[in-house]
Amino acid sequence: MVAMRKDVWQYVQGQPMLRAFLREQPRWYRILARRPHELAAFQLAALRHYELTIPDKVKKFSQSLQMASLMWQVFKAMRD
Repeated sequence: MVAMRKDVWQYVQGQPMLRAFLREQPRWYRILARRPHELAAFQLAALRHYELTIPDKVKKFSQSLQMASLMWQVFKAMRD
């Protein structure tokens, strides 16, 4: 078994989201142990997994606006 580089390990341990993702996706431990330069890909995979990328945030915001608009329309219809 190959051990992960100390600086990469400390970085992952310092980020709760990355630490949780590493526990859920142990294949990334092997990838980072063999290819520490894949750290950026690991971070992107974690963001995609937890839906924290900018497109995901825009989608969530859009859905919230649609829900608020629907509620406003219902409120207006009840008032009339």
